[in-house]
Amino acid sequence: MSIELPIGTGQRDAGLDGVIKVAILAVGGQGGGVLTSWIESLARAQGYNAQATSVAGVAQRTGATIYYIEMAPASVPNPVFSLAPAQGDVDVMIAAEMMEAGRAILRGFVTPDRTTLIASTHRALAVSEKMVPGNGMANAQEVRAAAEMAAEKLIMADMERAAVGAGSVISASLFGALAGSGALPFERDAFEDAIRASGKGVEASLRAFAAGFDLAQEGEEKVAEQPEENTVRSPGGSNRQRRAYDGLMARIDALPTEVQEIATAGLRKVVDFQDVAYGAEYLNRLDTFTAKDHGDRGYTLSREAAKYIANAMAYDDVIRVADLKTRATRFQRIEGEMGGSAGKALTLTDYLHPRAEEIAGLFPARLGARIEASPIWMKRLDRLFNKGRRIRTDSLRGFVMLYLVGGLRGWRRKTHRHALEQDHLDKWTARAHGYLPDRYDMAVEILRCRRLIKGYSDTHTRGLSKFDRVLDGARLVDGREDGAEWIARLRDAALQDEKGEALNGALKTIHSFI
Repeated sequence: MSIELPIGTGQRDAGLDGVIKVAILAVGGQGGGVLTSWIESLARAQGYNAQATSVAGVAQRTGATIYYIEMAPASVPNPVFSLAPAQGDVDVMIAAEMMEAGRAILRGFVTPDRTTLIASTHRALAVSEKMVPGNGMANAQEVRAAAEMAAEKLIMADMERAAVGAGSVISASLFGALAGSGALPFERDAFEDAIRASGKGVEASLRAFAAGFDLAQEGEEKVAEQPEENTVRSPGGSNRQRRAYDGLMARIDALPTEVQEIATAGLRKVVDFQDVAYGAEYLNRLDTFTAKDHGDRGYTLSREAAKYIANAMAYDDVIRVADLKTRATRFQRIEGEMGGSAGKALTLTDYLHPRAEEIAGLFPARLGARIEASPIWMKRLDRLFNKGRRIRTDSLRGFVMLYLVGGLRGWRRKTHRHALEQDHLDKWTARAHGYLPDRYDMAVEILRCRRLIKGYSDTHTRGLSKFDRVLDGARLVDGREDGAEWIARLRDAALQDEKGEALNGALKTIHSFI
């Protein structure tokens, strides 16, 4: 992202002296309307004339809305307020997300001669960022650098985390940051009175307000962070299962220090996916790489193996999806995001669209393989199951239906899908081992190619297709000294677009010189 800084006007119409102009960029769910209402109520309570407007936009997700408030003290005779902000004519710009701050700068709402910019540093990814198969996140550091030059005064902190920690939403912490910035000529008590006057979620809003105020006054680096809770080493279950898990953790403690953290995360993931015995299989596979690794390369091979073997073993199947959708933590997270509380009804509908392949994958390995090889049976499964279904998981019937499917993890090892995943895993790791010990970098890049495979259903199929094509391309550069670099280029190309057009171009380049 390249941001061209606006140039301030340097002058202000004398007839506008005393008029304060505040603009807010926020998207749905961030409470932009509530924040606007608080600011307008605050101004009126302090004897100011005020006007608030809003203009819906389509910047990202459901669209960023521009909220705009102008206020003037009663001493300003007959103020005429504008309906929308103008370039170079904003005193306070509040951005409820990092990229919205960048858009505000691009639109000229932030200028170094007058604007106080208050922005949250958290990210709520835009649709264009989510569409990229790899890491499509825009560079937030470029926005920060531009903001430091564009604003007269800059306040940046994770206002979302501050609000969530207080049990509220970001509008309250942003309001606190506005108070702490000193950009408005009102005392802190007046801001808090505006929250109390609203009469909704007052206590939680005041806690978030205080957190935002402290961030504005002291800076994010000086605000004491809450101590992290100690991670529980043993999962729930019987005493025998906990002892077995502790034994696996002891094996991790024996690994090189550089590998232990990511191996611990990998073990938790596969045990959560299946069971402790599956976790032992994970460590057995990892040990085959650590035995061939050495410290002078920072144990890069083992670290990549720890990460991607865990991802490969914890694949997304019908059982996994159903399990995740019926976990208590999911319902708690959704209620928190939606601001649910006691006495409020929450309706939750999940949309499921299983393909014939997902259903065939639930059958015993041999039977599932025969069914998948039969066009007739696949058409029958497709006709029966390949229909979009909306299941109310907040209802007893819908919840029980998915809960029973999610409880089939004990059956998973016998399924056709598991057999396919294990075979693919064996061939992939064997390919990496084949480059050792002489071609360390090639083995590392082969392991990293696993990041191409992710998701469920069609997303998984597309990723698997790209993975296979990249490994086929890797064979073409086996004999080259820069073979590892070419594998990395192929993988990066595969991550650039959904259809694989960049990968096609990279493969053509290789074919041109072999």
